[in-house]
Amino acid sequence: MTQFTEQSSAAAEMSALVLFSGGQDSTTCLGWALERFAHVETVGVDYGQRHQVELICRRRVLEKMRALKPEWAKKLGEDHMLGLPVLGEVAECALTDERRIAFEASGLPNTFVPGRNLLFFTLAAAIAYRRGARVLVGGMCETDYSGYPDCRDDTLKSLQVTLSLGLDARLIIETPLMRLNKAETWELARRTGGDEFVRLVRDETHTCYMGDHEHRHAWGYGCGECPACRLRAHGWSAWAGSAGFED
Repeated sequence: MTQFTEQSSAAAEMSALVLFSGGQDSTTCLGWALERFAHVETVGVDYGQRHQVELICRRRVLEKMRALKPEWAKKLGEDHMLGLPVLGEVAECALTDERRIAFEASGLPNTFVPGRNLLFFTLAAAIAYRRGARVLVGGMCETDYSGYPDCRDDTLKSLQVTLSLGLDARLIIETPLMRLNKAETWELARRTGGDEFVRLVRDETHTCYMGDHEHRHAWGYGCGECPACRLRAHGWSAWAGSAGFED
């Protein structure tokens, strides 16, 4: 679900709020938004996630993105941090406690945090309403994902209608990665900010479910074994060689 695939005069006059975790996908989406919208703010959520290191990484990523492009620094506004511990309390999943990552009887992996994206977008919509932003941006994807129902395009289209009606203000939910695989996400990062942005995404973002930001690989930091690391590594391997990327 992406209406602003290219830069446009309409987008250039609008403000956007990006759901920003500090991971590969949300960082790529932040760069995407900074190339299109007049003013961009970010929102992060501390919900008791097992990989708390992402909250540290996201601050560093924001600093480096401001330094990467002067025009991004001018557009990048306030960062909103929300505490949502109740989500961790009710989720009972592998991202909020120390249980082993596995598939449940439903067929979903136990890394699924029930209601997470629904809550995140609802809270982001409240901030956007107050801040005068019409566009909400998230890194959800149907191509490379684990079947999470709140990442589906249909879910987010429905949520866009619900939020717009509930606030009596038209909001647009943008998901620029919805139809991309991880290799294509690396390519989008390159088209957005060049090789320097790719390096920033690779070296500074955090995706690993286990919270490992110590072990360095060709594709970035992580345990190398969890589903998030394997997906990121596979995408890098498929993209880096064919793209002629040189470190």
